Amino acid sequence: MIFLRLFYEFFKTGLFAIGGGLATFPFLSEMAVRTGWFTQSQLMDMIAVSESTPGPLGVNAATYVGFVTAGIPGAVTATVGLITPSVIIILVIAGFLKAFRDNVYVDSAFRLLRPTSTGLIAASGLSVAASAFFDTASSEAPGISISTLKPEAVILAAVLIVFTRLIPKTKKLHPIVWIGFSAAVGVIFNFGNVPM
Repeated sequence: MIFLRLFYEFFKTGLFAIGGGLATFPFLSEMAVRTGWFTQSQLMDMIAVSESTPGPLGVNAATYVGFVTAGIPGAVTATVGLITPSVIIILVIAGFLKAFRDNVYVDSAFRLLRPTSTGLIAASGLSVAASAFFDTASSEAPGISISTLKPEAVILAAVLIVFTRLIPKTKKLHPIVWIGFSAAVGVIFNFGNVPM
């Protein structure tokens, strides 16, 4: 039963998350609350790992959720569920590509989808920023406020902005350098608040 539910949940996500991998994260956030398969904190970890590993974000996240929920078969099921709608839609569109290419209705639909996907990606970005800079899971003062601000995260973000945007020699470095640097700082200073 868990495999059918994994497939169904990720099929819905793949069907409606228009705009790429980041657009899947609002759906995953809602899925976390509804199913209890993972926490919001684990979702933020998924984003970090998905951003720093090869492959599409949504697929990496689906594989992770499937794995923690039902092992390797769950990972395969969730991943197949996520990509199935795209495969079906591409196969259908490929068959009618010539007719769709100049269709005014299709063009209008795509123009409407652009702001929708932009909104989904922006919502994802705001959710990630809130979790990165604020202790939103705090039992003492939940939510976004000065008391839940994570100063170490703000300092790290400021340092990264300075080094990646303002200093000519370091702004040319490959993004993987900054991902590795951020991961090392997180481990060294225990940003995840995991007991050592």
